[in-house]
Amino acid sequence: MSRLPNLDRAVVPEAKIVNYLLNARHTGGRAKARFLENFSFRPQDWRILRDAILAHAAANDITALHQTRFGTRYEIDGPLRAPDGRAPIVRVVWFVESQEDAPRLVTLVPRRIVIS
Repeated sequence: MSRLPNLDRAVVPEAKIVNYLLNARHTGGRAKARFLENFSFRPQDWRILRDAILAHAAANDITALHQTRFGTRYEIDGPLRAPDGRAPIVRVVWFVESQEDAPRLVTLVPRRIVIS
């Protein structure tokens, strides 16, 4: 396939990372937070995860694309470079709303661990 379109305009909100992906008390995000913390991602350094997610999109092809009446959902699987030097395989999900062109981060899902 191809790479995520308009990556230069991608939206990765601080709140999505701090209040969801790296929040061990969030009911829907706590397992993801524990997973990411195992690779040294921390809420106070949320920009490191943001940058890693953007680099993930730049380095990996789209693995699935789903058109809906609201827009297009993109899934990208591949290694996520972590602060501790390892690269777990994750799926990062992006969404581009109809009539828009900027991809917005939806979620990150652990797939498997690769130690490098």
